[in-house]
Amino acid sequence: MKQHTFAICAYKESPYLEACIRSLKSQTVGSSILLCTSTPCSFIEKLAEKYQIPLYVRDGDSDIQTDWNYAYQMADTKYVTIAHQDDMYRKDYALTAINTMEKYKDCTMFTTDCAIIKNDVLQKPDGVALVKKLLRMPLRIPALNHLSWVKKSALIFGNPIICPSCTYNKELIGEPLFDSPYKFALDWDTTLKLAERPGRFLLIEKPLMFYRIHEGATTKACILDNRRSREEVEMFAKFWPSWVVKVIAHFYRRAYQAYD
Repeated sequence: MKQHTFAICAYKESPYLEACIRSLKSQTVGSSILLCTSTPCSFIEKLAEKYQIPLYVRDGDSDIQTDWNYAYQMADTKYVTIAHQDDMYRKDYALTAINTMEKYKDCTMFTTDCAIIKNDVLQKPDGVALVKKLLRMPLRIPALNHLSWVKKSALIFGNPIICPSCTYNKELIGEPLFDSPYKFALDWDTTLKLAERPGRFLLIEKPLMFYRIHEGATTKACILDNRRSREEVEMFAKFWPSWVVKVIAHFYRRAYQAYD
């Protein structure tokens, strides 16, 4: 029996989907791979057939939370990674996730660093990447990373957790995984809720995946319609008084230029 599943969320005709699939097929351990979509089309069907991957189609309108929960639900293994169609994974991602989580049976979430690809060019680590590393530091301490206040401390100045780098322990978390009113801050809000529950967050501070930034990305759309700004202010308000929120939000807006 396989322990781990990559559940790919596919949306329409992404030019990056096949690269994502190929990276998962190249893993050093044989994880299960699923394709899940709420926008069925011949493009996705042909890729599922080409790579012999089960395809699951969800009825209803596309919605990021519902789509992610559907992909999570379709996986029948202990560990689940919700793979985004734009991203790619290094060949040792699954092996590292499984071995790390098996070492600590109370682990609910495993996460890693990522390498950024912007407009098809691999980016050098910048100041934002360094800040995220610093915010994630508490999660690198096994003696502490099971404590709720330690897990939450990594989230109080923003969300340094790269959502598609996460593997979840479905046996400990149950269903649904995502339960949030947000579209952009959905993963941040979910991680905070998991931090408040029993269970350990484990971090391997290595770029075990490639996170792609491009014009069609959801992140870009959320910046352009100011949804990101609104939702981040609400998330900061869960930790800080209003005057502190204003200061933090000011510096966050300046960081958006990385996505322009």
